[in-house]
Amino acid sequence: MLLAACTGAAQAASYTMFRDPSCGCCEDWADHVRAGLSAEIVVQDSPNMAAVKDGHKVPDELRSCHTMVVDGYVIEGHVPAADIARLLRERPAGVEGLAVAGMPLGSPGMEMDGRTQPYQVIAFGRSGRIVFNTHN
Repeated sequence: MLLAACTGAAQAASYTMFRDPSCGCCEDWADHVRAGLSAEIVVQDSPNMAAVKDGHKVPDELRSCHTMVVDGYVIEGHVPAADIARLLRERPAGVEGLAVAGMPLGSPGMEMDGRTQPYQVIAFGRSGRIVFNTHN
């Protein structure tokens, strides 16, 4: 029953991903989110991603290649769909978004011949920053 509630919340949210038109991994990540959350994603190409990130208050050191806005939250970079679902389910106080800095191998959209790097999903916002999840 909890999984159904989580999936329902994720499906009800609106998803808009901003990406540089020349970036291919962003579409791979969007496919991961579509499949993992049964979500429809509006993709907006933006030649000025720095302005998008500045406008959504993504900290410089947490930036990656694409930025998604979902139900008032900012999702930066290659955040796994399960972590987005958890954010939408738990709605932790003071958290404005999740980020995976850079483009770690093995993260969703960055799969390359089974190679992986450990990475963290960082929750950021008014309450500061905390590790939301660790992968690989």
